[in-house]
Amino acid sequence: MNQDQAKGAWEQVKGKAKRVWGELTDDDFMKAEGSTDKLYGVIQQRFGDTKEAIKAKLDNLKLP
Repeated sequence: MNQDQAKGAWEQVKGKAKRVWGELTDDDFMKAEGSTDKLYGVIQQRFGDTKEAIKAKLDNLKLP
C-alpha cells in the first residue's frame, strides 16, 4: 500500500468514525496519529466502547 492509499484509507476511517461518534474532534484524530488502533483507544477512552464493538460499528457502516 502506497502513501496515497494509506491516507485515503485513514480518511475513510475518520469519516466513518465521525458519523458514528459525532462528538469526536480534530484533536482526537490528531491523538490517533493516523493509526486505527490508536483511534480505537481514543474512542474507548471517550465513549467506553470495546475495541470489538468499535470495529464492528465501523465495518458495518457504509459511506455514500
